[in-house]
Amino acid sequence: MELANQIKKYRAIMNLSQEELAQKIYVTRQTISNWENNKSYPDIHSLLLLSSVFNISLDQLIKGDVKIMQKEINKEELRKFNYNGVIFTLLLAVLVVSGVPVIVFLGYYGWIIFGILSVVTMYFAIKIERYKKDNNIQTYKEIMAFMEGKPLDEIEKAKEYGKRPYQKILSALISAMIGFLVAVISVWILKRFNF
Repeated sequence: MELANQIKKYRAIMNLSQEELAQKIYVTRQTISNWENNKSYPDIHSLLLLSSVFNISLDQLIKGDVKIMQKEINKEELRKFNYNGVIFTLLLAVLVVSGVPVIVFLGYYGWIIFGILSVVTMYFAIKIERYKKDNNIQTYKEIMAFMEGKPLDEIEKAKEYGKRPYQKILSALISAMIGFLVAVISVWILKRFNF
């Protein structure tokens, strides 16, 4: 990475030891050594302090490392997307499976539990939709490519963009079928237990 060389270069120009630079940006000497030896990467606050101490722009300081930083940001976004996706999937499964039994057996309190669970599930659904909108992903292939961290080429993007209207219709039909199945199973459970 270029940043390690940049820190060494500008530290030498300013005739600062690692210890002196560390004091100026509120880190340890070992941290400076790790940055200069590519063992770790400074956070954004430290980068801003470094550019201020060296009296150069942030762009000059991180020259060549922008792509690396972008990859790190994308990895973090991907991690958040996957984490929220797992939570949403689990909550949705619990909501569908436990909805009727909780309401039937707990009555009024069951409705409260079901309502709270629904709100929490909807919160994670909205977060996932926001990630999808921010990254312009809607189709299954686009989502899978995003989750793998691999961008689609222009031709694949165009194909997936053409599929979006059809996938929305298919998604609505599948949701309706799942809703119908849940209703049928709920009625069967109610009849089975004479409620």
